[in-house]
Amino acid sequence: MNSSAHRAAMVGLAVTVVLIVTAVVVPPLLDWQVWPRVHLDDGTFPPLHGYPQVKVGIGTLPAVLLALASLRWADPMAKRLPWRRLLLVAYAAGLVWLLALALVDGPEGISRVLGNRTEYLQTARAVDDVPGLLREYVSRIPYDAPQGNWPVHIAGHPPGMVLFFVLLVKVGLGGDLAAGLVVIALAATLPLAVMTTVRVLGAEDAARAAAPYLVLSPSAVFLAVSADAVMAVAVAWGMCCLALACRARLGRSWPWAVLAGLLLGYVVMMSYGLPLTGVLALAVLWLGRGWWALPIAAASALAVVLTFAAGGFAWWEAYPVLVERYWDGLASQRPGAYWTWGNLAALAISAGPLVGAGLGATWAARREQADRVIVVLVAAAVVMIALADASQMSRAEVERIWLPFMPWLTLGCALLPERWRRPGLAWQLFTALLVQHLLYTSW
Repeated sequence: MNSSAHRAAMVGLAVTVVLIVTAVVVPPLLDWQVWPRVHLDDGTFPPLHGYPQVKVGIGTLPAVLLALASLRWADPMAKRLPWRRLLLVAYAAGLVWLLALALVDGPEGISRVLGNRTEYLQTARAVDDVPGLLREYVSRIPYDAPQGNWPVHIAGHPPGMVLFFVLLVKVGLGGDLAAGLVVIALAATLPLAVMTTVRVLGAEDAARAAAPYLVLSPSAVFLAVSADAVMAVAVAWGMCCLALACRARLGRSWPWAVLAGLLLGYVVMMSYGLPLTGVLALAVLWLGRGWWALPIAAASALAVVLTFAAGGFAWWEAYPVLVERYWDGLASQRPGAYWTWGNLAALAISAGPLVGAGLGATWAARREQADRVIVVLVAAAVVMIALADASQMSRAEVERIWLPFMPWLTLGCALLPERWRRPGLAWQLFTALLVQHLLYTSW
């Protein structure tokens, strides 16, 4: 098994590296304009939304020191620490990793993105009537809305995300820096939710093996500064609650199913693309043999959606309007002939090239009963990504848009042979440091 996993991992890694290099080299080589002209004055670096900028900052030294320490201790600690202590260490390490990478740009690295006028926070500060916001939400999505259209991120998402920031504003955490720190604190829980889900489904050893790759993922570059990190966290904890519902004792399980439904229902109100996480939910239910929880979770999720509809925002009415705005905007200037596969390269950079090796190892383990949990969850991630890519509703920017899918894809790294573990982690750490120090990323 080790030799076949090694060969499959090598093939997966090689394909991923070729994909990334091709996505970076082809546009300038063929003078292929894959970004709209509005972006070209800044200089661009497809497939990422950003441009080359060499920098060193106050976060550089902590990030490098944590990377070096992790190469020495991450794997042994993941294997040997008691579970609760492992979760605490994972949270602390993840928090430092997220903060250090963001602080390469200085304190602005935490506040700059969320403070952008196209983001949620500025709109959230102006909201003093939530029912009114919901009632006018759909009518202000189009570019030609009579009362003025929403900024791009508000128009491109249901109101769940902007309401999250309205809440932060109301409790006194609505400053650019304060909101950024809240996002980082939440993002650091993402590995914990994924690890716990895997453990509850009966694969603790796999959860431990995946821990270093989940905590120290290159996606931290984007998780630390992106509202999409909040979506990823909500998805992950929703799946964790669903797994707990499947495995809890009779009489104690239905509250977990209700909570799972509420979280996943709210996820649908955060992004039009996240109903795709239903694929992952079905995978969790199948692995947990908890189909009884499906109607309870589905009813809870539907209650969230219908509550928003009663307040004035109907998801099914908004989505067609959003599609029209999407194709009226910059998306029509982003060639699908490039972004259909360029998206996958952006995903590979954000999640780290090692996910390609993890996919290879997952394929090699597809018939191994002991690895069934990881194989099924990774397969669900692949299906979600394939559907998202085929929809053509995410041409570019998926280094942040697909953050909710990335940790589940990263689980494949748990199946890599032992000789891959330290070099593989080094590869991921190097990718994160390289992206953060050589590129100005828009997220």
